[in-house]
Amino acid sequence: MTYNYKTSGICAKGITVEMDGSVIRSVAFNGGCAGNLEGISRLVEGMRAEDVVAKFKGTKCGSKASSCPDQLARALEEAMARGA
Repeated sequence: MTYNYKTSGICAKGITVEMDGSVIRSVAFNGGCAGNLEGISRLVEGMRAEDVVAKFKGTKCGSKASSCPDQLARALEEAMARGA
């Protein structure tokens, strides 16, 4: 399943997640810090979404209330809730 998530409060404008059950197959960020987000995307490929949520949820970027990792966690939670 492919899930598109519109981010809020961060530099990246959106996240596309491809999942097979609860396993993350790929992640693509639209915008943001290209090198860092490519690294995060590669890091989480093959991981269980629940594990990524546990590690990334609540991460902040400087004084912002959220971050790209936190928004990825939120995207994964929504994708799982919708039956990914």
